[in-house]
Amino acid sequence: MDMAKNFTMTRDEVPVEQTWDLSDLFKTEAEWEKALKDVENAIRAVTHFKSRLSESGETLIHCLLEKDALEADFMRVATYASLLASADGTNTENQARVARVSSVGAEVQAETAFVSSEIRGLDEMTIKQFLSEEPGLEVYEKKLNDLMEGKAHQLSPEVEETLAAFSEVFDSPYSVYQQSKTSDMTFPSFTTSDGEEHSLTFNNFPVYEGAADTELRRKAYEAFVGILNQYKNTYAATYATEVKKQVTEARLRNYDSATDMLLHKQQVTKEMYHNQLDTIQKELAPHMRRFAKLKQRVLGLEKMKFSDLKAPLDTDYDPQVTYEEAASMVRESLQVMGPEYMEIMEKGLDDRWVDLADNVGKRSGAFCASPYGVHPYIMMTWNGSMRNVFTLAHELGHAGHFYLAGENQKLSNTRPSMYFVEAPSTMNERLLSHHILQKTDDPKMKRLVILQSLGTYYHNFVTHILEGELQRRVYELADQGTPITADLLCEQKTEALANFWGDTVEMDEGAGLTWMRQPHYYMGLYPYTYSAGLTASTAAAEVIQEEGQPAVDRWLSALKAGGTLKPLELMQLAGVDMSTPEPIQRAVAYVGTLVDELEKSYDSGGAE
Repeated sequence: MDMAKNFTMTRDEVPVEQTWDLSDLFKTEAEWEKALKDVENAIRAVTHFKSRLSESGETLIHCLLEKDALEADFMRVATYASLLASADGTNTENQARVARVSSVGAEVQAETAFVSSEIRGLDEMTIKQFLSEEPGLEVYEKKLNDLMEGKAHQLSPEVEETLAAFSEVFDSPYSVYQQSKTSDMTFPSFTTSDGEEHSLTFNNFPVYEGAADTELRRKAYEAFVGILNQYKNTYAATYATEVKKQVTEARLRNYDSATDMLLHKQQVTKEMYHNQLDTIQKELAPHMRRFAKLKQRVLGLEKMKFSDLKAPLDTDYDPQVTYEEAASMVRESLQVMGPEYMEIMEKGLDDRWVDLADNVGKRSGAFCASPYGVHPYIMMTWNGSMRNVFTLAHELGHAGHFYLAGENQKLSNTRPSMYFVEAPSTMNERLLSHHILQKTDDPKMKRLVILQSLGTYYHNFVTHILEGELQRRVYELADQGTPITADLLCEQKTEALANFWGDTVEMDEGAGLTWMRQPHYYMGLYPYTYSAGLTASTAAAEVIQEEGQPAVDRWLSALKAGGTLKPLELMQLAGVDMSTPEPIQRAVAYVGTLVDELEKSYDSGGAE
C-alpha cells in the first residue's frame, strides 16, 4: 500500500487494514467500560494489605501478586484509551477516555503507594527471612533489593501517598504538550515557485524535511518553524513545569540534584551518563561534519543550512516501498534470530499489530505500546520510504523484546532500565542493514542502505544525544535556580548544535526551536539512552554475525530477562561490557567507516 500522498484523511476514512486491531484489548466499548470499573473495584484487593506487609513472607507475596494483577488490568485499560487518542487526538471521545483513565490511574498510584513505603520500612534481615520462608518471593528479589536501595530517599508514608495522589497533576505537562501538538497546532499550506500549494502537518513535515527539492524543503521548514515560534513561550512554560517538578522532588527526597534522582531510577551512574554524552559528542562530531560537507558538495548547496541536514543524497534514487515489500524485507533479515523470535515477528506483521495510516489528529513519530498479557501495538505513519522500512524493523524490535519479557516475567519484572530499552530495536535495524547489503549487488541500493544506517546513527547518536545534552544543561541550570524560559532553551539548544556541527552547518532561529518537536523531554533522562542501546546493539550485532546461534541465544536471554537485572549486568548477559568507553568508541568508529564508504562511493563516481 502506497500512502505517501494521503496527508488529509480523517480517521473514519482510513482503510481498516492500515489500522491496528484493538479488539485484542477489548471487543466493545462496553467491555472497556466494565474493565475500567473493575480496576477501580480491584484497588481494594491491594489496600486490604495496608499496614500488614511486615506480618510474613506469605502476606507480602500475596500483596505483590495482587498489585501486579491490578496494574496489568489498568495497563490494558489505559493502553486502549491511549492508542485511540494517539490515532486521533481531535476526537473528543478519545480525549475524554484518556482523562478518565488518568483519574483512575492517579487513584491506583495513590492507593498502592503504601506497598513501596512499607517494604522500605522493613529491615534487611526481615527481607532475607521472608525470602527464605516464601519461595514465591524469589521472582521479586531484585524489586525488593531495588526498593531497599532507595530507602534513603523514601518520604513518610503520608507524604508518599499525597505525592501519588497528585500524579495526574504531575503528568499534566506531558499531556498538555501532546494535546496541544496534535489538536491545537495547525500549520499553513505553502506555495513553491512552480505555483503548487503544499499542505503541512506535524506528521508530514518529516517528509518535506527529507525532500530532494531544496526549495520545497526550505519553504516547508520556514512554515513549520514559523508556527513553532508562535507557541514557544507556552511550550517553554510547560517544559519548565516538568523540570521544576523533577527538581522539587529531588530536593524533597534528598538527592544531590534532579539528575542524580533520574539516573538512580535508571540504575545508571553519573560516570556512565557523562561518558555516553561526552564520548559521542567529542568523537562523532568530526565524522558527522565530514558527512555534512559531503552532502553539501554532492547536492551543490552554496550553504549547508540546518534545514538541509536531512536532505537525501541520492536525489535520483528514492524507491517507493510498499508495506508488504517492507514486511518481506524485515522477515528475511531477522531469520538469524531463530524460530522463537520469528514467530513473534510474523504475528506482528500479519495480525494487525501495526497502525500505518496518516490521518488528521494522528500523533507524530512512532512508538510501540506493550500491554502485559495481550501483545504489543506499533504506531507509525507509512509514506513509502526506505526510512519507513527501518522504522518498522525498529518498532518490531521493541515488540519482540517486550513480548518475550512479558512471556517470561511477572509484570513487575518486565521493564529493564531505560538504558537498555533501545538495544533490541536498533539490533533489528542493524540486522536489516546487514541483510540488504549482503543480498544486493546494486551500488545504488548499497549506498541507500548505508545512508539509512547513517540515518539510524544520526537519530540516536546526533539527534537524541543533542537532546540529552540540552537536558543535561537545563537540569544543571534549574538546580541552580535559573528560570527556564523559551529564550534560554533556544539559546542552549543552538549552542549545543553549533558546538557539534562547528562551521559546517549554518544555524538559524529554527534550529534553536527543535526542543519543541519531541515528547522525550517529558520522560526523564530518556534521550541519551537511545545512544546506549545503539552502542550495545552495534557491538552485539557484530558478535551475532561472527558466532551465530550462541550469540543469538545470549541476546534472547537478555530480552527474556526483562527487568530482573541492572543495565550493566543485562548488557553483559547480552555480551557487551558498558563499564568502559570501549563499546562507545567502537560504535562511533563504525559510523566513521560508513562515512568512509559513502565518500568513496561518490569520489569513485559510481551510482550517480
